[in-house]
Amino acid sequence: MRHLGYHPKGLKVKAGFGGFGHASGDSARLPPRAVIRAAPATIGSMTPNQPGQPPKLPIAGVKNLIAVGSGKGGVGKTTVSVNLAVGLASLGYKAGLMDADVYGPNVPLMMGINRTPMALGERIQPLDQYGIKLMSMGFLNPGDKPLIWRGPMLHSVIQQFLRGVDWGDLDFLVIDLPPGTGDVQLSLIQTAPITGAIVVTTPSDVSLEDARKAVFMFHQVRVPILGIVENMSFLMCPHCNERIDVFSYGGGRRTAKEMQVHFLAELPLDPQVRIGGDTGNPIVLRKGEGEPFLELARNTVARAAEAAKQAGPEIEIGE
Repeated sequence: MRHLGYHPKGLKVKAGFGGFGHASGDSARLPPRAVIRAAPATIGSMTPNQPGQPPKLPIAGVKNLIAVGSGKGGVGKTTVSVNLAVGLASLGYKAGLMDADVYGPNVPLMMGINRTPMALGERIQPLDQYGIKLMSMGFLNPGDKPLIWRGPMLHSVIQQFLRGVDWGDLDFLVIDLPPGTGDVQLSLIQTAPITGAIVVTTPSDVSLEDARKAVFMFHQVRVPILGIVENMSFLMCPHCNERIDVFSYGGGRRTAKEMQVHFLAELPLDPQVRIGGDTGNPIVLRKGEGEPFLELARNTVARAAEAAKQAGPEIEIGE
C-alpha cells in the first residue's frame, strides 16, 4: 500500500507509482499490438465515435456512467451529484462518485471526508463514505492551493481517475463535471462510454440559456440526455408555508419540453440542503427530508435503463 501525493507536475506515488502522464491499469500491461487487435470488436459494440477517436473502452466493473453537467456554475451541480450518488446507494445500488471538477473539487467537503487515498500496486484505492466510492482532486491537492493546468494535463487526470482507480463493481458511477463545455467534458465523452448525461439548471432565464448549450453539446457528441434537473426551484416560507419562486417558475420543465428531453426532478431551495453540504451530511440521508433527491435517483435509474436499451449490445471488461 502506497501513499498518493500531489506534485505540480502531476500525481506522484511514493515507491514508484506512475503519474498522470503515464498509462496505468490493464492497458499499461498489454502490448500495443494486443490493444489494436481488440479495438475493432470494441468499436462495434459501443456508442459511435467521432472520426479519428479511439474506442470508448468500458470501465472495468462499472455498469453505468452518469455525467452530471451544467452550462454555468452556481446552479448546485455538485450538490445534485452528491445527493444523487448517496440516493442511489440508499435505493440499494452500488454507487461511486468521481469529482471531475478539478478546479473546484467540493465533493470532499460535501461528503465529509478528506483523507489521502492509497495505492495498491498500480491501482489507486478510492475512499469510501456513506457506502459511496469516492475520488476527487480535493483528496490529492487539499487546501486553498489552485490548480493552473491546460488541456493535456486535464485529459491525463480524467483518464487516471477513470481507469487508474480501483472502482470495483458498481451499478452507477456518477461523474460531477465542471461547469461549461470545455476540455474535461470532451476528454470524458471521447474516451468513456457514457450511459447518459444529466443537465442541472435553475428556473432563471440566465441559467436556462447556458443549460440549453450543455444539452446541445451532449447531443452533438452523441451522449444520451437522461434529462434536465431544475434545482432551487422554489422556497417554502418557514413562517407561512407559502411557496416563493425566487428564481422564476417552471423554466426547467418548459425547456425540457421544448428540447424534447425528460424532466427528472424539481428540487427546492432548502436551507437544510446547504447545511447538509457544508457539514458533509447530504440531506438525502435524512428520512423525510431527502425525498426530492430520492425521486431524482429513481428517475435516473429508469432513464438509464432506457438509454442502455437504445445503445445496443455491450462488452463488459473484467479484471
